[in-house]
Amino acid sequence: MSTIKVDTYLTRGGASEIAIDKLKGVTAAGSMLVVGEGGTTTTNLQQGLAKMWIHFDGTSSQAVGDSFNHASITDDGVGLYTVVFTNNMVNDDYSVQYTAKAVNNSNGSATYVQTFATSSCSSKHFENGTNRDSTENTMTLNGDLA
Repeated sequence: MSTIKVDTYLTRGGASEIAIDKLKGVTAAGSMLVVGEGGTTTTNLQQGLAKMWIHFDGTSSQAVGDSFNHASITDDGVGLYTVVFTNNMVNDDYSVQYTAKAVNNSNGSATYVQTFATSSCSSKHFENGTNRDSTENTMTLNGDLA
């Protein structure tokens, strides 16, 4: 195996850009650290990335505007949705941020996650004590992939 050691890499045009398909750290888990904006702290690259996100219409169509690591979405009833992941999580101890646009611009609007599973999570949106379908729903998941 060959090793290349350099202090600075520049392309012929002078830009320090490298095009690659995959990065992997040298630790057993392939973990990589990225230097923070201030230059004194680091962030673990795998831990710092969202593992799933989705933007969808919660009315009858469940049309997905955009997503990452999302396999499907199920309409479980008015204001109730289950999002299934393409790649499972290692356990159900992940973090989910779920929001939905208020239907009636109500101050009594609330959203929350109902269930956590390694392959999916379900959510609920309601206003003034009544379940409501919202046209704008977003969900982001952070945690460890299986």
